[in-house]
Amino acid sequence: MENQNVAPNYGVVKNQSVVSILDWIVTFIIMVLPIINIVMLFVWAFGGNASESKANWAKARLIMWLIGIVVAVFVWSIFAAALISAFSNFM
Repeated sequence: MENQNVAPNYGVVKNQSVVSILDWIVTFIIMVLPIINIVMLFVWAFGGNASESKANWAKARLIMWLIGIVVAVFVWSIFAAALISAFSNFM
């Protein structure tokens, strides 16, 4: 009897291995290093070699960074507009 609830794989092999504690510790140490952390997030997220849980974690981190950058640009834009408005009254 064929299982109806399983989606077809189409030749995609996912690495569903368990990420060890040591691997997570090394991951967190790499996340402290500037520039390397961004590169490694993209490698883990889209490289296809990382386990599925680490790839999902890396994608979530990239999404959160993008949201943080958008919010920071928005807040700094408001702050810059307020400063320009305040200093234009003195001229």
